[in-house]
This record gives sequence, structure tokens and C-alpha cells, in this order.
Amino acid sequence: MLDVSLLGTGGMMPLPYRWLTSLMLRYNGKSILIDCGEGTQIALRERGWSPNPIDVICFTHYHADHISGLPGMLLTMGNAERKEPLQLIGPRGLIRVVNALRTIAPELPFEIQYCEITEEEQTFSFEGFQIRAFRVNHSVVCYGYSLIVERKGRFDRERALEQEIPMKLWSRLQKGETIVQDDRIYTPDMVLGPPRKGLKVTYCTDSRPVDAITANAAGSDLLILEGMYGEPEKQTKARENRHMTMYEAARIARTAGVPELWLTHYSPSLMRPEEYLGDVRKIFPGAVAAKDGRTVELNFDEE
Repeated sequence: MLDVSLLGTGGMMPLPYRWLTSLMLRYNGKSILIDCGEGTQIALRERGWSPNPIDVICFTHYHADHISGLPGMLLTMGNAERKEPLQLIGPRGLIRVVNALRTIAPELPFEIQYCEITEEEQTFSFEGFQIRAFRVNHSVVCYGYSLIVERKGRFDRERALEQEIPMKLWSRLQKGETIVQDDRIYTPDMVLGPPRKGLKVTYCTDSRPVDAITANAAGSDLLILEGMYGEPEKQTKARENRHMTMYEAARIARTAGVPELWLTHYSPSLMRPEEYLGDVRKIFPGAVAAKDGRTVELNFDEE
């Protein structure tokens, strides 16, 4: 089970009814936050979740509306007497930017671990899931992210028995462990069937449409893209500022073949994104004009 909550849907500046864009994902006891603009803590509290269990924070880029909430978030974690390390992932310059922001949060009771993205695409592996970063096209270096939960094959009891694998080893093999016992090597593939469909969520804001978004969105159970503008006359402005319209996001979702698209990162001038949804759905019927706090629980297929 993967919990996905779009905490805020605003771009550029927070509004009384719309916090800045940030996304929280929770899987297997781990919490991952993508972007941390001003007001993220409030959005998190409104959702009923605490910032203290956050294990990883990923940054798409270093414009203020995506990172200015970090110092307060760190202080809140410190005041809660957090001791566990916090992992930060972001484009080159991560250490420099965070250290500058930490001028107002200099002393913390936990370690910050930094992973700067150095490639066009880069994968970070954690226990039970992966985070894949991919370069997009904004006015500064910017990345989108996919969170991928792979799923092992089903345990095949008959194969285990046929190969006379001791029952006491079954559980360890199911967990992916290779075991050497009595001069024999036992590997997980001896008792597991082919990999089953896992879960995947792809998130990208602040970019023009590029092939990397479509390629990384393929196979996603949920795609979250910026819909900065809904007004057709703002297409030129979107190109000039390296942003995306709701219609361009819909075309990416259609090409990628995803089941559902959440639009986010709206311009402050876009007061009612839902008013443009009719035309957007002519391109991609599974589009949603997301609002703050929109949440879904993604589950594995049963097969």
C-alpha cells in the first residue's frame, strides 16, 4: 500500500486557499516529501500527518516556492527531539543552498545526509522502493521524480518442495536473501515466480513538455504534473517562463498511457482550475484538477 497526498497545489506564492506545491508519499513505514515550499508544515498538519517521521525530502529545484519551507520544517523536527538522520536529494548545489537556509536553523539534534543529482537520470535505492530523478526543462536545473515500488514474484511452495529446500529457509529466501548451507547455495529465484506488477507514482512541476517526462511516466499508476495555466491565451507565457499548460500535461498523460493525471502547481491568477477541465478531458479523460489535500491509497494488484 502506497499513500499519496498532494499537500499543496499552488505555484509562486501561497494563497489563503492554496498552499505551495508539495507531495507526501508513505510506504512501508517510510515517509517521502517532494518539495517543501512556504506553508508545507501547515498543509501537513491539515492532512493530520506529522513532519517528524519524514525520512527523505526531494527537491525538484531551488526556486523559493519549492524550498523556502525547509528551515521551519527542520526546526520542527529538531524540537520534536528527532535523532534519526534525514536524507535530502536534489540537483547540484543542494549542500550550498541548504546550508544557506540553515543560517536560521543552525543547530539540529539529527544528521542531514545529502545526495546531489549529477546525471540526466539517477536512481536512489531504499529498502523496498526506489526514487528515480530525471532532468526536465525549466529556467534553472530542475528534476522530476518517480517513486517505484517493485514487487517480488509469488512464493512457489511446490518448487521449494521439489528442490528439497529446507522449510526453515523459505522465509529468508522470500525476503531476497541468498543462503549457503551444507555446501549448497539457495537463491530467491529458486522459490519465487516472475516479478509482479508493483506501484509507481511520477511527479513533475516547472517544466516544458519533454520526452523525459513521458518516458518516466510510462507505467505509472498516478501521474502528477503542473498545470500552471488553463487559459488558452497563456500558451506563449508558458513557453517563455518554461512552464506547462493544463493541455500540455494532458497530452503527456495520454501519450504515457497512465490511468490518472492530477494537475497541480497552478498560477496565482488561475483562480478556478476546474473551469478548464472540460477541454482538458477532451485530451485526457482521466485528468483531475487537484486541490490541496487530495489523497489516494494505491494498492497492489492481487494476482
